[in-house]
Amino acid sequence: MHAYRSHTCAALTAADVGQTVRLSGWVNRVRDHGGILFIDLRDHYGITQVLCDPDSAAFADVEKVRSEWCIRIDGEVKARDPELVNPKLPTGEVEVFIRDIEVLGAAKELPLMVFGDQEYPEETRLKYRYLDLRREAMQDNMKLRSDVVASMRRRMWDKGFREYQTPIITASSPEGARDFLVPSRLHPGKFYALPQAPQQFKQLIMVSGYDKYFQIAPCFRDEDPRADRSPTDFYQLDLEMSFVTQQDVFDTIQPVIGGIFEEFGGGRTVDQTWEQISYRDAALWYGTDKPDLRNPIKMQVVSDHFRDSGFAIFAKLLEQDGTEIRAIPAPGGGSRKFCDRMNAFAQKEGLPGMGYIFWRDQGEGLEAAGPLAKNIGPERTEAIRQQLGLGLGDAAFFLGGRPDAFETVAGKARTVIGDELGLTDTNRFAFAWIVDFPIYEKDDETGKVDFEHNPFSMPQGGMDALNGDPLDVLGYQYDLACNGYELVSGAIRNHKPEIMFKAFEIAGYGEDEVRKRFGGMVNAFQYGAPPHGGCAAGIDRIVMLLANASNIREVIMFPMNQRAEDLMMGAPSEPMNEQLRELRLRVLPPES
Repeated sequence: MHAYRSHTCAALTAADVGQTVRLSGWVNRVRDHGGILFIDLRDHYGITQVLCDPDSAAFADVEKVRSEWCIRIDGEVKARDPELVNPKLPTGEVEVFIRDIEVLGAAKELPLMVFGDQEYPEETRLKYRYLDLRREAMQDNMKLRSDVVASMRRRMWDKGFREYQTPIITASSPEGARDFLVPSRLHPGKFYALPQAPQQFKQLIMVSGYDKYFQIAPCFRDEDPRADRSPTDFYQLDLEMSFVTQQDVFDTIQPVIGGIFEEFGGGRTVDQTWEQISYRDAALWYGTDKPDLRNPIKMQVVSDHFRDSGFAIFAKLLEQDGTEIRAIPAPGGGSRKFCDRMNAFAQKEGLPGMGYIFWRDQGEGLEAAGPLAKNIGPERTEAIRQQLGLGLGDAAFFLGGRPDAFETVAGKARTVIGDELGLTDTNRFAFAWIVDFPIYEKDDETGKVDFEHNPFSMPQGGMDALNGDPLDVLGYQYDLACNGYELVSGAIRNHKPEIMFKAFEIAGYGEDEVRKRFGGMVNAFQYGAPPHGGCAAGIDRIVMLLANASNIREVIMFPMNQRAEDLMMGAPSEPMNEQLRELRLRVLPPES
């Protein structure tokens, strides 16, 4: 017999009754039933109930074991009494009577329990991650992640892609986030960087004539943490193709991502039609460029109904350039109590409040109620109702000013309204491509034009587009939104040096600086670069959605905490003096 096991803890069935078997695993829990000791023995695959009574020579040793001890048992498989069969377990028809036991690894008093659903502070869970990972939910999450990655690889190979690896130690390249720098021992005073993404390398692979590339790529960015973003590193499905248009990229990645959600979505509906929404429309309708389309609410501009109206706040606001009034329809939200609650929500978000109108029946037919309705009169309120397609028992909320000042709050309000009124279909994965991103933005204070989005995107219209107003220039850049998260980002690349130099010149970067920052890629583009484009899909976020988790750390095996610390391994740590001397570095004391 094998030194540790003849079967896993999920393998035994009624067909094995009478066999002598060997199992190894962890003690999930111990139960004493009138002198008979029952142990739920757990391994990576499942649980088997094992038991021992005082007649067994192993009883004294079995009495000593505690939760999470790692043990090996030998015993005889017996059928459970019919009334004691556990249909929830694959091994629920049998139990193993212990004849011999060996303690493979005893456990100290546990800082957190593995068995059960107790809640523990995240700091405790991360410090003792190896225990946290033993819990059933975490085991399921990590298996899901592994299965998703394997499925991605198969799907990409089936589409004619090959996987190529790109360097982990490279040159610093500003791509929108802070680099992690690595000091060079052989070149004192100089630094490598961990790649924020394989962006430049995958483009160089296209220049090298490889046509279709993909990689399950680690990316490193020194970022502030969020619930849906790791502060140090993450993984993405990275891909690039030559001789493609934007639509070709969509047609390639959509069945891969859609197929993953169908395979691992647990029966939730997966949208088959993925609409394409311009960046500006997404901001207008949803208040964000990563809209949750499970929520049917679509905001609208209603400025004309308030211009020169009796509601002085909005009327005066509209006299200023660049301002507008937007309405958030709220089907079923037509009560003063709900409207007051949403007004309070806006105040908590830092706005003075949200105006509202709701429609009710006081016995004389449909009536518009609320302060706004009184101020602008029945004709205007009826025009608003007609525009928004609302009726009895519905409401609408209003925000005004410069869109960039209230858009984010409007988007959050739309989400809250959809959730509280039960409008959001939580059993669905809803996808949309966000397209036509502006390449440039202007700083309101300095008037300086800079890149708003990816500087390597090909401008729509090429060089001709760069000769007009920079704020009108759109790029062949796109994101894929799903249920309020950005899952994919990509672009058709700017592969022509003359267009690249012009694009950077508009943002204030001369040709010398472009060559200095991106010399490798710029030089390569002078030797017959093909048109190319691609995208990257965030694996961590995809698995987070599939696992129905609200925090990305639930689907990363060994994540950092929110302060970018590894509590388990003690990182970041202070370097030894010998290391600093070898690298010719000195650590300055923190500024007081």
